[in-house]
Amino acid sequence: MSVDTATVAKIAALARIKLSEGEVAAMVPELNGILAWVEQLGEVDVTGIEPMTAVIENTLRLRDDVVNADPLTGGNNRDAVLANAPAAEHGFFGVPKVIE
Repeated sequence: MSVDTATVAKIAALARIKLSEGEVAAMVPELNGILAWVEQLGEVDVTGIEPMTAVIENTLRLRDDVVNADPLTGGNNRDAVLANAPAAEHGFFGVPKVIE
């Protein structure tokens, strides 16, 4: 696949980037080089290779997901939280209607 000046000018217009004729001409070989590199990557034989998300294997250190682990920030504090609400309705925060 190759890119010409008309294609670069169209891409620049779609991206709303103002390029002079010299800049458009300079972008043609750069974009052609990038596309050639991507085509070269497509030629690599990757059969039998598992996809990976990172070069180094990482494992996340996660805490156990325990409900009500902390009595102050855990759960079952609805009444204490809603005590500070300007408007509480049916056990939830009341908010003004925004859709008519």
